[in-house]
Amino acid sequence: MKIDILTLFPDYFTTPLSQSLIAKARENGILDIKIWNIRDFAKDKHKVVDDEPYGGGVGMVMKIEPVVECLEEVERQRGKGLKILLTPSGEVFNHKTARDFGNSEHLIFICGRYEGIDARIENFIDREISIGDYIIMGGEVATLVVLEASVRFVKGVVGKDESVIFESFSDGLLEYPQYTRPYDFRGFKVPDILISGDHKKITEWRTKQAILKTSKLRPELLKQRENS
Repeated sequence: MKIDILTLFPDYFTTPLSQSLIAKARENGILDIKIWNIRDFAKDKHKVVDDEPYGGGVGMVMKIEPVVECLEEVERQRGKGLKILLTPSGEVFNHKTARDFGNSEHLIFICGRYEGIDARIENFIDREISIGDYIIMGGEVATLVVLEASVRFVKGVVGKDESVIFESFSDGLLEYPQYTRPYDFRGFKVPDILISGDHKKITEWRTKQAILKTSKLRPELLKQRENS
């Protein structure tokens, strides 16, 4: 999979994308990630990328020209991709969207800052995505969330395919509780069913626990599951 990230802060991605499974996937040629500095496409000598909003208001707005010209250069060099703008007004990101993105060949993420990007950017993108109903400093954090959730569905990124299949939200439920050694920690013991060796009963127990956990923590997921 090819991934391109357009940002005003390229260094923001240096450490997160050079760690753990993503780093291994890049080393193995499974993920081809490139970071682009939007500021490189500003026309003036001071590389200004923002301006005051028409009509007045608080804050500054990212200019349309450097963003679109950076985007066009990405596609000239790297080919067409799914162009995703991270914005609080976008559709809320979820497990299904992550899976869909993970099946794409080329993702292009656009990170906004300040009060956002000139609204005309909507004419040059494919999707607007939000990671929740709150405001953060910019699209960089949101991009990392979407990227990491999505690339888990790219074959070879996660060591075992089952790790992606049997997890929270994959079947509309939160994942069942997981345990490992020691069996007894300060009086808190692992449920005996998990060391019984009876895989049928273990599966039944896990399903029941997943339903109970979802009912307690995210009851709306059960309603969605029932209605689907």
